[in-house]
Amino acid sequence: MSDTAAVAAWLAGLAEQRRQSPHTIAAYRRDLARLVELAGDLPLAGLQVHHIRRFVAQLHARGLSGRSLGRMLSAWRGYFDWLGQAGGVRANPCEGVRPPKSPKRLPNALSVDEAARLLEGDGEGDPRLSSRDAAMFELFYSSGLRLAELAALDTGALDAALHEGELRVLGKRAKARIVPVGSKARAALERWAAVRGELAAAGEQALCVGVGGGRLGHRAIERRLGQLALRLGLPRHVHPHMLRHSFASHVLQSSGDLRAVQEMLGHASIASTQVYTHLDFQHLAQVYDAAHPRARR
Repeated sequence: MSDTAAVAAWLAGLAEQRRQSPHTIAAYRRDLARLVELAGDLPLAGLQVHHIRRFVAQLHARGLSGRSLGRMLSAWRGYFDWLGQAGGVRANPCEGVRPPKSPKRLPNALSVDEAARLLEGDGEGDPRLSSRDAAMFELFYSSGLRLAELAALDTGALDAALHEGELRVLGKRAKARIVPVGSKARAALERWAAVRGELAAAGEQALCVGVGGGRLGHRAIERRLGQLALRLGLPRHVHPHMLRHSFASHVLQSSGDLRAVQEMLGHASIASTQVYTHLDFQHLAQVYDAAHPRARR
């Protein structure tokens, strides 16, 4: 089997058996394409540890961060594990190879005031689109949804959201979870539900639709949020995941309940959620600097 065919078979298995998201599959495909490029005429099954170390050093010299290299090594390691199980290699050449260390980056979250300012909107443009956007952005912040989770919502989710104050969403690897829907988000959903029929094509089940009547795509949602933040003069680029980060950070600041935040975010490991404790500490440090007599000049 050629390298191209083997990589395709591995990716197909990830999609069908492990139910990895299309975004993850696309990232792994790029990572393996980079490995094939670096290997040149050498087949992937013939790579050794010293090859992998050299490839990592080359990519780092080209400017790739330790974080990016770590993700890439994870994809390569997964592919060689699969190849080894199929008898294609005797040992995984990525074992023991570690990426260079990178400074820890904290999630980029909005302040409470910035989030409120964004969600109040500016009322410009088609009021139907403004209602739709308000419903989407309130859901991001109210429920901590990922972009793919929100884009995949159908109208069937409305009843539970409006009457029970909760949503059932499918996260990574098709793992279902229940998330709360706050009163502001429910009100925004009601306003959007009242005008959605004016835009949606006949038989369209998507909750969020565009002017063409079909399901709104990921890039369109990102673009609408970025444009609103720009019009409001927010000091940085705002994207959907920033609202998810803001949800987690603000809930943790108010409750201190890390386990509950983990459940609402759908993190498989609490280690993924603990990064928000650093944001919480930053917030407390700012309060201290502003309030403590010995901290003020």
